[in-house]
Amino acid sequence: MAANNTKRTFMMDAPAALQAQRETYRRADGCVLVVFGAAGDLTKRLLVPALYNLASSRHLPERFAVVGVARKTQSLTEFRSAMDDALRQFATTSIDPEVAAQLVSSLLYVNGDFHDPATYERLASRLDTCRRERGIPDHYIFYLATPPDMFAVIAEQLGRAGLADERDGAWRRIVVEKPFGTDLASAHQLNEQLRAVFDERQIYRIDHYLGKETVQNIMALRFANGLFEPLWNRNHIDHVQITVAETVSVEARGKSYDRVGALRDMVPNHLFQLLSLTAMEPPNAFEADAVRTEKEKAIEAIHPLSSEECLTNVVRGQYVAGRVLGQPVVAYRDSSGVASNSTTETYAAMRLNIDNWRWAGVPFYLRTGKAMAARRTEIAIRFKHAPFALFRDTPVESLAQNLLVLRIQPDEGASLQFNAKIPGPSIRLGGVRMDFKYKDYFDEAPSTGYETLIYDCMLGDATLFMRADYIEAGWRVVQPILDAWQAGRRQLVAYPAGSEGPNAADELLARSGRSWHGII
Repeated sequence: MAANNTKRTFMMDAPAALQAQRETYRRADGCVLVVFGAAGDLTKRLLVPALYNLASSRHLPERFAVVGVARKTQSLTEFRSAMDDALRQFATTSIDPEVAAQLVSSLLYVNGDFHDPATYERLASRLDTCRRERGIPDHYIFYLATPPDMFAVIAEQLGRAGLADERDGAWRRIVVEKPFGTDLASAHQLNEQLRAVFDERQIYRIDHYLGKETVQNIMALRFANGLFEPLWNRNHIDHVQITVAETVSVEARGKSYDRVGALRDMVPNHLFQLLSLTAMEPPNAFEADAVRTEKEKAIEAIHPLSSEECLTNVVRGQYVAGRVLGQPVVAYRDSSGVASNSTTETYAAMRLNIDNWRWAGVPFYLRTGKAMAARRTEIAIRFKHAPFALFRDTPVESLAQNLLVLRIQPDEGASLQFNAKIPGPSIRLGGVRMDFKYKDYFDEAPSTGYETLIYDCMLGDATLFMRADYIEAGWRVVQPILDAWQAGRRQLVAYPAGSEGPNAADELLARSGRSWHGII
């Protein structure tokens, strides 16, 4: 009974503690957020709801404005109306009319082609007028919610227009969405193009995965708990599995997806983010350069795959017709916009090794796929078995794995699986699980995942953003796989839509007597 009372007390106290913490948050300096691609889906579905959530929680600066830039010809009234409609359609919480009205009134609009210098002249004029009329400091964030082929174009034009210049205490920051290139060469080129205009400290490469509370909690779980950190090494961990499984197929995005594929789309960013947070060494401080340096070192330490290892340690799959969550799904090659003979992968799995003292000999298994049996993003850490000499009456194969699972989505939390004695006169062991769910303990409002990242950018905190060296280190790992696939050295394997992936992925682990943690 005492344990139950303790839990109830914690559940009641936690929100109050979090509220007290929120009240100590620093209000960001006044600034103007310039959103290129303001008429696009990213702005409507994610950025506008995120800005509303920040406004509702009083995290936006008191002096603040948003200037949308897009090709679409529309009046300011039409733009504000469209953004208000988007907020009401995609909001993650109930809407306070007063907060919504205040946010919408902060919106301004500039239309024009991103290649045209006149667009940036109109933008500069609008920014000057906005700052004078609203008393906003000379601070700008340029958010590139555009297709990736526009990133370098917009950065160059901002430089030519003088909008990237910092003087007299003013700051300029540019936020770049993924993908950051399509291979090592293009990623390096993009970094060079951005840094020709902006300093590295001004560039905020965003991955919305890092805005998720559970992802950030990986560092808290590791480095704030003496229970886990002493065990977080090759002496105690057998292997690590990182899974990003999606139930969605390519749907109407076949034409664009067919040029990218699962490897480029997910591995150098989302999966490597989770890997680096899991494998990094403790930073000497929780600040941007220290954290990002340790993350980059973890990716840099991944053992380069040889041409032969790209065949034996990597699986390339594509879904065929099946049923996902009870609904029929056509084969990838039958999807709109996809070539009938497409060799684009919708599934990728691989075994990687990290060449450093902590992780020597511990394999990291990564997998991601579309049209899978369930939506699941998680990190499963399998600990080594203890000696079984004391428990001769329990077959080793029936013992539960000692498994720590960090669930990123959809059911954020963590679980720990271990063995316990089965009630009865004899000594027999059975697996049990302790389960923690964020929603049971923390009264957090639903979010888009962008709130923390936008807020941190306004504060100038780059901890959750990626540096150029991290981006290129990730592509150096992936490039040999791309080269092997380009040479036709790895054939596609099929998996039915609604399954847990191709058999070849199971064999990847079975060779060493291991198996995937089930998606369902």
